[in-house]
Amino acid sequence: MSKPFTPYANEADVLRIGGLQIENRLDRITIDGDTDLTLDQAGLDQARALYQLLGAAIAKLEAQKDLPAKLPAPKVAKAANPFD
Repeated sequence: MSKPFTPYANEADVLRIGGLQIENRLDRITIDGDTDLTLDQAGLDQARALYQLLGAAIAKLEAQKDLPAKLPAPKVAKAANPFD
């Protein structure tokens, strides 16, 4: 049994739904890849998983009282090359 994916809860969780990889962060959820929601049981299962994930994300966002209009771009730091 896998542990539940709680949106915006940590910097570690990764969820796979079909060909999608969903990565958890404290300030964002990153969805990468692609998948086909086929007209069969597998497509229904994937659609339900996406629906559940998006529903949880929407609930978390709507519960935030101080939700900014837009997050600033993340700070990027350049690291020294350890092989030089």
